[in-house]
Amino acid sequence: MLSGLLCGSPAAAQPPLPTVTLEVGGHPVQAEHAATPEALREGLMHRTALATDSGMLFELGEPDIHCFWMKNTLIPLSIAFIDSDGRIVDIQDMAPQNLTPHCPTAPITRALEMNQGWFLRAGVRPGDRVTR
Repeated sequence: MLSGLLCGSPAAAQPPLPTVTLEVGGHPVQAEHAATPEALREGLMHRTALATDSGMLFELGEPDIHCFWMKNTLIPLSIAFIDSDGRIVDIQDMAPQNLTPHCPTAPITRALEMNQGWFLRAGVRPGDRVTR
């Protein structure tokens, strides 16, 4: 099921969202917290950069196959799909300005977008935990 989370189309990026500190496979991350319908729709669209060790955490609600795409997203990202127990079920790379859906391999409740390659460089793999 394509959730269309990143389907808005305003010309400007949304202002930075409040942040949460996460531990991702033992590594500290500062993540903007997307929890409102508007923030979930806009995500990282129209942004031109993402700081090192920073990302965006999407709170998706009930476990489901929530899919993402990169419409109006200008920077290459990697996404970790996270289940209700805080475990990463899948990590995928996503190309800018691409409408190809990226879907997890199992139901998720959260997703974390980071600069492309961050999870690989940090040694973070499926099965690792994301905690606050």
